[in-house]
Amino acid sequence: MAIRRGLLTREQLRSSGWRRLRQDIYADASLPVDHGLVIAGAAVTLPASALIAGRSAAWLYSVDQALPDDPVDVLVPCRVSWRTPAGVSVHRQAIPPSDVATLGRRRLTTPARTCVDIARWYETLVAVPLIDAMLATQLVHAADLRTQLAHARGHHLNRARTTLALCDPRAESPPESVLRVRLVLAGVPAPVPQYEVRHQGTFVARVDLGWPASRVAVEYDGVWHGGPAQLARDRRRLNALVAAGWTVIHVTATDLGNLDRVIGQLTAALRKAA
Repeated sequence: MAIRRGLLTREQLRSSGWRRLRQDIYADASLPVDHGLVIAGAAVTLPASALIAGRSAAWLYSVDQALPDDPVDVLVPCRVSWRTPAGVSVHRQAIPPSDVATLGRRRLTTPARTCVDIARWYETLVAVPLIDAMLATQLVHAADLRTQLAHARGHHLNRARTTLALCDPRAESPPESVLRVRLVLAGVPAPVPQYEVRHQGTFVARVDLGWPASRVAVEYDGVWHGGPAQLARDRRRLNALVAAGWTVIHVTATDLGNLDRVIGQLTAALRKAA
């Protein structure tokens, strides 16, 4: 369109000042390359009745877990014909007016519809961190999701029910959500996310995952825990928890690949405290 209007030439579009998003769609090369830029490129060719949905709608709601290479989720009414471009994942389902929202210039699914679609379309370990983060924004609440799910039609509703039952707005990071879900699916009793430990009426620490009745906690240590100053703070915190009678099990990003050791330690600690 810019070429037809004489605003730019093909040679100018091929210069370093422009980034090609897809055929005939370019963006200013100075813009950050994130999922939002990919959404903007896909939105140019969307049918009028289509909505940004799923993980891409979550990104627009500031849950930025989608990567630039991830396909854009688009919800299209069943009978609408559209030649889907590369980099777009099309889902064809009914779209009642109550499921349509607007955010700036974008038409997208409501927060509740977004969460239920994520629970239907994605595997549990991918979906739960996204929905946890959506719940944490307070744009949507657990009661909204139950109502949305009760009126949902189509495929994968059983998977959605299972996934939504595992979600918790208290989680503070995707790795923490994944860790919690993997422990529960392994048969460990459900923990309390971000539990505040108090001893003799005094605040001690807030732990990532806690089993208060057993005084057992699991802490996820991300990369930022490795600095000298943070390490010293972590040791003081750990000493305070131990002095309060708590058993603390630490989990790293490497441990997420194989939680057998962690599950064994955690099960033993819970059993000992019973």
